[in-house]
This record gives sequence, C-alpha cells and structure tokens, in this order.
Amino acid sequence: MPNENSRNTIVFVVCAVLILILYQIFVLEPAAKRRQAELKQSAPAASQKAPARGAPAIAMQPQKVTRQQAVAASPRALIDTPAISGSVSLRGARIDDLYLKQYRQTVEKASAPVELLTPEGAEHAWFADFGWTGANLPGMPTPQTVWTLASGSTLSPGKPITLTYANGQGLTFTRQISIDDKFMFTVADTVANTGAAPVTLAPYASIQRQGIPSGLGTNHIVHEGAVGWLNERLRLFKYKKWAKEGGEKITSTGGWAGITDKYWLTAIIPPQAERIEGQFRVTPAGGVDIFEANYLGTPRAVAPGQQVTETSHFFAGAKVAPMLKGYQQALKVPNLDQAIDWGNFWFLTRPIFMFLEFFYGYVGNFGVAILLLTVCVKLVFFPLQNKSYESITKMKKVQPQVEEIRAKYKDDPAKTQQEMMALYGREKINPLMGCVPILIQIPVFYSLYKVLTVTIEMRHAPFFGWINDLSARDPTLVWNLFGLIPWNVAATPVVGALLAGALGIGAWVLLYGFTMWLTTAMNPPAPDPMQQRIFQLMPIMFTFIMAPFAAGLIIYWTWNNVLSIIQQYIIMHRYKVDNPIDAFLARVRGKAVG
Repeated sequence: MPNENSRNTIVFVVCAVLILILYQIFVLEPAAKRRQAELKQSAPAASQKAPARGAPAIAMQPQKVTRQQAVAASPRALIDTPAISGSVSLRGARIDDLYLKQYRQTVEKASAPVELLTPEGAEHAWFADFGWTGANLPGMPTPQTVWTLASGSTLSPGKPITLTYANGQGLTFTRQISIDDKFMFTVADTVANTGAAPVTLAPYASIQRQGIPSGLGTNHIVHEGAVGWLNERLRLFKYKKWAKEGGEKITSTGGWAGITDKYWLTAIIPPQAERIEGQFRVTPAGGVDIFEANYLGTPRAVAPGQQVTETSHFFAGAKVAPMLKGYQQALKVPNLDQAIDWGNFWFLTRPIFMFLEFFYGYVGNFGVAILLLTVCVKLVFFPLQNKSYESITKMKKVQPQVEEIRAKYKDDPAKTQQEMMALYGREKINPLMGCVPILIQIPVFYSLYKVLTVTIEMRHAPFFGWINDLSARDPTLVWNLFGLIPWNVAATPVVGALLAGALGIGAWVLLYGFTMWLTTAMNPPAPDPMQQRIFQLMPIMFTFIMAPFAAGLIIYWTWNNVLSIIQQYIIMHRYKVDNPIDAFLARVRGKAVG
C-alpha cells in the first residue's frame, strides 16, 4: 500500500507540474505579450503630454544624464588603439571614456563592446584623475578646468597627446599622455614655475567609481572592489566591506592601487622608487557611495624658472594574466598579476591555468585543453587511484561473504565488525581506499572552478556544439527538450526563473548525472538499506546541484567520470566481478537474439 501511495503522489506531482507549464505557455505568456504590446502603443501618446502652463514644478531627485550627454558635455581628444577606443576629457584632463574593443558584453557577434570607464555625471561613473596639489596655491587645476590640446588629436600607440594649462599666476601645467597597443597609459605631468616665488607641490593620482551596478560585489567566490599592492602586502576590500569600514591609508614605497571587477581592472602606478601615501576611501555623496583609490606623492619644491615632472602609469583593461606579468617585469611593478583573484589554492590554481594555456596553444580550444588537463590529472594520480579501484572491486567481489557474516552475526554488531575486518585482512582490502578518488579530486575541482570563474581567457571561450561560453552554465534546458520546443523558459512568468535557474538541467549536466550514477552502480552497495537509498539518490541530487556551475567544470567532471569508469571497468574485468556495463550489454544481446 505505501508503494501504491508513493506512485500516486509522484503521478500527481508530475501532472501538476505539466499542467502549470502548459498554463504558462498557452495562457500567461500570450497575455503578457498582449500587455507589452498595449504598453508600447500607449507609450508614445503618454510621452507627448506636457504639463499645464503655469503648473508648479514637481520636486524630484536630480537625474543623472545619459552617458552620451556626459561625453558631449566636454571637449575631448579621441583614443583609438587596437585594444581600446574612447576619449580623454579636456575638462579636468581626465581619462573617463573607454571601451574595450576585443571584448563583447555577450557572446552574440553583434553585441556591443565592454564599457569600462564612464564620465562623471552619468550613472556609475568610473574615471581616472591626475594632477598636483599644493597648500595655499591659487589657480591650481580643478575638475572643471578646461585644458588646451597643444599637440596630437587622437591618442594611439606611438602618438601621444599633450594638454596644457597656464593658471595666470606663474604656473604652467603640461600633461603628456601616451598609450601602448594594450591597456597601459603613461602620464607625464610637468609643472613649470614662471613666477617670482618658489612653490611646493605634491603629485597625486586617483580612480573614482561613483556607485556600482546592482549585483556587483555579491559574488562570494570572486573578489570585486579595492585591490592594490602597498607596503609589501596585497590589499583587498570587497565593495561591501569597503563601504562598511571606509578603507584605509597606507604609506608605501612604490606599489600600485586600483579598483577591480571580476574581469576588469583600473590601477594607478606611481614611480616605484617614490614614497607615497596610498589610500582607499569611501565618500557618500548624492545618494551613492563614491569608491576611490588614490595616492599622494612626495612634495617637491619648484624654484622660479624651474620645472618638475612626475611620470606615472595607469592600467585600464582586461586582467589577462600574461599581460599583467609582462607589465610587472617591464615596469618593475610588484605583484601586478595578483589583481587576478587566484584564491587560497593559488599554488594549484596558477599551475592549472598555466597547463590550460599550454594546451590551448596547441589545440586552440580551451574545452579540449580541459579534457587534456583531466587526462594529465588522472595520470598523476593513476597509481593511487588504481589501488583505490582495486580495493573497491575486491570489496564488491567479497560482498556475498560479507552478507553471510551479517546474517550469521546479525545480533552481535561487534562480532560482525570483527569478522568483516578479518575478511578484509585476508583479502588485503583497505575499505578507506574507496574515498581516495573523491578526496584527491576536490582541490583540483575547486582550483579549476576558480580558474574558470576569474580568468578572462575563459570568458566567452567556446567548446563544441551549443557550448559557446565555458565560464557560463550550459545554456540548454531539458524542459524545452534542449531547444527543440520553441519555448523561452526563462521568459515564462512565475515558474520560468525556477525552471531556468535552480531546476535548470542542461544536456551536459544530464550526461554528468548519468556518469555519476554509473560510477555509483559500479561500487559495492552500502550495508544499510537507508544508506543504499541515499547513494541511489545522490546522482539525482548532484545533477541539480551542479546544474548552475560553469559548463567547463561540468565537462571536466563528466570526462573525469568517464575515465574513472573505464579504469574501474578494466579492473573489474581483471577480477571477474559483475558490473552494470556488462549486465546492460548482456541484456541488449539477449533482446537481439530473442
């Protein structure tokens, strides 16, 4: 009777889910589309309505201007390189308008390039500022100062631009900005004293981010926020912690400081021999938090008729590991590549990334590189895993004897355990060896997960077939038969987020679940019936648990399972132990003969 009730319950749940899905497809989705069409038709009429003449103004919170309006609000010098495009604002002489040409916002070919820096005034402004500061010096440049473009019109590799500003009180400021073919700016700031009295100034550089997009900084696996190497130590503040604690001030000789996202970095780099005051701070203003990384250089006196120059660098672009390492060596910048969040297992994460890059150089596909890495990992641990699988196979071979012992001494657990240990000793079986294959894979699994999550090389990296981004989850869904049914599951109200999110099962994830079930079936059964049921349910549970993970990780784990199955199958054949593969093939042959 309980079995009948269980079947009825399962049938009821399945029918209810199917009815709900059909209701969403044929009732709610068409209704939602009709409402959207009605709103689109009524929007133009509503937008043409104007307030009555003489009506009092409605008090509203000040609105940010669009990005295009913010760019157009200042005269500009263009930036055009193989890697980036944008402009330098002549008002404030800021670097505040950058797009990354080689990176797209999505995997679609028509997708817009990634927007990195945004001018002040627009939402989520992000820009770099450079200059001089001095006590009681009138006429110093401000963010509103409009500089003159003295030479150059478009900033590009080998073609710097020069900006000038004379304050009319004896000081002339010159800023030469140059750029390489990647993401590194060089800013040479010169101040000439044409007055009659000496002046004392200190150079500074600053990166500001005025508010952050929603969802940024919420990923617990990836560091996003303040980053820098100051006073011989890596400094990290996630946005939430940064806003709460307010940052810190650090005295350092050289180093660097910046603001980072998952894949992108902006960093100011002072002369490495100079003593600076680095600072990470947060300033609430206009309803948003202004996150800032800055440094103040050593003050220097400029006598009449003399000038002084400060040359600093500014990185703005993608966190490409070899590139950061190259800048680190060329500019003698300490640990710039640690802007990539390698994690606590960096001693595994970095070598795994290096292996993937090595294989990619030969095969040109990071998915194939992951498969080759998996083979290498299996070869490294082959002797240990072989002993483990031999132990598991022997345990399955003596399973009938184990059952006899349990039946014979069912009322004496101590005697049962004693006899089983004696049996394992005679057969040279180590029960604990069965845990080895899983335990040795956990650090590799986590490290590969970290590599797939934080390295820009994995972003939008395709495999074969429908996998066009190894760093994202499998885009297919079982609920629409992997795209065969023209149903946009994610856009479906109510259940769409659930079916495409927590319950979103893709083709590769199903393959992973099957291989996990097969490896479980090849192991000896657990002694307790409840444990047996738990082990039987684990492949189903882990299929749902693994579904949101990056496709590259699922491919790695599935391929690892396949190699383990082959290895274990060979050992089981050697010991003449029954296994589910042979049983399945026997049934197929039996049906074919019948």
